[in-house]
Amino acid sequence: MKFEVLILGNSSATPMFDRHPTSQVLNFNEQLFLIDCGEGTQMQLSRYGIKSNRIAHIFISHLHGDHYLGLVGLLSSMHLVGRKSDLHLYGPAALKEILDIQFLHSETILRYNLIFHPISPEEPGVIFENRTLKISTFPLIHRIACTGFRFDEGPRARTLLGDVVQALNIPTVYYPAIKKGLDYVDEKGTVYPADQLSLPAPKSRSYVYCSDTVRTGDYLSYIQHADLLYHESTFLHDMVDRAKETFHTTTLEAGEIAKETHAKKLLLGHYSARYRDLGPLLEEARTVFPNTELSVEGKWFSV
Repeated sequence: MKFEVLILGNSSATPMFDRHPTSQVLNFNEQLFLIDCGEGTQMQLSRYGIKSNRIAHIFISHLHGDHYLGLVGLLSSMHLVGRKSDLHLYGPAALKEILDIQFLHSETILRYNLIFHPISPEEPGVIFENRTLKISTFPLIHRIACTGFRFDEGPRARTLLGDVVQALNIPTVYYPAIKKGLDYVDEKGTVYPADQLSLPAPKSRSYVYCSDTVRTGDYLSYIQHADLLYHESTFLHDMVDRAKETFHTTTLEAGEIAKETHAKKLLLGHYSARYRDLGPLLEEARTVFPNTELSVEGKWFSV
């Protein structure tokens, strides 16, 4: 089952060096989720071959412009190309007021149903859940109210031993039950345990998105054991005082957080416009957490 993240934008407030403000697409089993929507997001979607009408859920972490100023344009374009399917939007309560004003004064009545889900900036909680995926929010510590998002895969199916079930002439109609861990009983009453017909289910995976935040221990309990942890890393650590002043994180701190929370892989992003060369940011994080990568626009990262 596919579980991967496409980076659309990895810059902080100022777009520089052909880097765009924050935005990502999460592909979970061909369901597309948009995480933050900085300026130019709809152009980046087009550049990397993502059809916006396939996106059913959009998540906005906070109301600093580099995380949502591309949203009105994207929603308007969806309207203009004739979108009909529902679109779910999750974000701070004030976001609805911003959108209502925009559409009021442009005299725009969307052709599709935009369903807004306000997020509490203070309380963690589950905002979406079905049998295959759970999405949760947790509070971060930024200059304004800000939330992170956690995507947890549901229980995965066992792996069927094809040669074994075929040799026993087990009808394919029983395969789904065996994958769920149920034993197979043939017409003679012979029981074939599921663990003889299949391998244990692979471990469920998780993606954690930590938007803008100063380093603090307050949110670490919500991001434990992520298979892929995206954490903002705006500055090198020689600017830690500036990071604290602006409620951001350094690359060294991001590496330490990944280590403390037992992440499998760390993905850096939200780079300050002062850095043309991102190599030093990667090198610094790797001094404490070797399995670190730079988020690169147009690149997919597996969870």
